[in-house]
Amino acid sequence: MAAIEVRDLTMTYGTLTAVDHVSLDVAEGEFVGVLGPNGAGKTTLLEMIEGLRRPDSGSATVLGEPVWPRNPRLLPRIGVQLQASSFFERLTAREQIHTFAALYGVRPRVGDEWLERVGLSGKVDTRVEDLSGGQAQRLSIACALVHDPDVVFLDEPTAALDPQARRNLWDLLSGLNDSGRTVVLTTHYMDEAEELCDRVAIMDAGRLLQMDTPAALVRGLDAPTRIEVAPGQLSVEEGRALPGVVAVEETPDGVVLMTRQAAVVVGRLAADDRLGGVRVRTGTLEDVFLDLTGREYRA
Repeated sequence: MAAIEVRDLTMTYGTLTAVDHVSLDVAEGEFVGVLGPNGAGKTTLLEMIEGLRRPDSGSATVLGEPVWPRNPRLLPRIGVQLQASSFFERLTAREQIHTFAALYGVRPRVGDEWLERVGLSGKVDTRVEDLSGGQAQRLSIACALVHDPDVVFLDEPTAALDPQARRNLWDLLSGLNDSGRTVVLTTHYMDEAEELCDRVAIMDAGRLLQMDTPAALVRGLDAPTRIEVAPGQLSVEEGRALPGVVAVEETPDGVVLMTRQAAVVVGRLAADDRLGGVRVRTGTLEDVFLDLTGREYRA
């Protein structure tokens, strides 16, 4: 049985179609990322799957249960971290998570353990309004997980976190998934999706464009390999003359060779003793994302 089944979900706001007939399945124990530019419909899609928003059409089930009308049988089994953190006013971090724990019949000790797991053991007596943005984000995630849910929804969980905190949270989320939980998150970080997700769904303008493993999406792009040669090693003209090179770019960091025959080009550079400072970059999930959604600025 799939943990999540979405069929033809649609949501409109006036003339704007925020989610446009989206269908997808998420297997039990799977880690799925939802990617897309601002306004792509990611958050609205999650809110409908979580049962927080009524769709105009279509249906969603989680753990075999319909999510709308609001289903109280599902509430103890799902954890939700919203994009904007909302807390009870004037409570400390410890009081906050103890309150969430009590709502689910969980002992306060478990809340204290979660504060430690997200790196907030030194902030237990700090009021939530005095926490930094990253600390509030970590507290929000702990509150979403304190009751040990089977399915976890995280909306941009690492936004506002510094690189060290992001990496620590990756370890935590990976551990949740390894223990059998199903995890769905939205993110703008391509490296995060590649590191954590079994599959990713790429959305734009409310539509689901593609959904597959990161590796399969990159293979499907069939992007040329970029070989970056350090300044002084190779001229643009010499690069164009190399066998297998289809395009050449000059950048402040040197010359970039585009090729679909990377072994041939690297072999020729080695034969000419020009491998110093060479970097080889194949296609990435970011390349797939830009190819599908475009490079123009979004309002």
